[in-house]
Amino acid sequence: MLRAVAVVLLLVATAAGGGFLWLRHSLTPVAKDPVAARRLAFEVESGDSLGRVAATLEAEGMIRSAKVTRWFAESENIASQLKIGEYALSASQSTPEILDVLVRGRVQTHPVVIPEGLRAAEIADRMAAAGLADRDTFLAIALDPGSPERFGVEGPSLEGYLFPDTYRFARGVPEERIIEAMVGEFLQVYRELVPDPSAVELSMREHVTLASIVEKETGVAIERALIAAVFLNRMKRGMRLQTDPTVIYGIANFDGNIKRIHLEDASNPYNTYKIRGLPPGPIANAGRDALRAVLEPAESPYLFFVSRNDGTHIFAKSYAEHEANVDRYQRRRR
Repeated sequence: MLRAVAVVLLLVATAAGGGFLWLRHSLTPVAKDPVAARRLAFEVESGDSLGRVAATLEAEGMIRSAKVTRWFAESENIASQLKIGEYALSASQSTPEILDVLVRGRVQTHPVVIPEGLRAAEIADRMAAAGLADRDTFLAIALDPGSPERFGVEGPSLEGYLFPDTYRFARGVPEERIIEAMVGEFLQVYRELVPDPSAVELSMREHVTLASIVEKETGVAIERALIAAVFLNRMKRGMRLQTDPTVIYGIANFDGNIKRIHLEDASNPYNTYKIRGLPPGPIANAGRDALRAVLEPAESPYLFFVSRNDGTHIFAKSYAEHEANVDRYQRRRR
């Protein structure tokens, strides 16, 4: 009798031990080699249950057992804590590691490069192309007259305040949060450059507007301070800025060919051939160097410049000198 009881207990213990080993094995990674392991872009959607997620992961070969995964998550009280989002998973991760990624919301992010000088509409295009934002929603927020006050900048819109940089965003992040990050980057840079706004002559909007013009007029770093000096010199003398990029900004559906009729259009509020001083607001989103150039312009007597047709410009102090430069570099070329 005692021997029979001992045998039964031994069998139970062996079964229990085997069950424990099976459970432990079921939580281990499917693949041992992280380099060769299968990788999966996996999305947890709104309303997804742990059961569906676990079943999908098992079917994709990312975990050994959906049943054990559910048991483990329930035993850890994390079954209802999966975060919505897109994740980069590897079969070399253990089940607890995969669940930790999903519970902590360590979503996959995607890079998007925003170069200096883009308009808000062009930035919206890039965000949409990267699959990170709806173009119309992004643009509606960026151009909403109420947005500047909400984001802590000076209007008339967020044009000029979507700071150029390389960003990483997860898919599904609301457009408002993306814009908040971009404007936040601008504000950080602006406060570094202008720690005391009362110590500078230009307001934030004037500063950003002029910087956007400088950005659109030249892509040559060494010229930015000279270009800024020309415009500041003209403003001090009450001269019109007479810059094509501002005119173009105010033309709806511009076809790439600026004409005399455009330069004579007094109804265009951005036509700096007709208005004096700065246009109503920025015409693009300038980078740090253009913003700095407005604060630190070159000490220069120049009032004019014209393109050399190689990406650089030649500068002049008088209209007669400027006309000679135009004749040399533009009229004769045509």
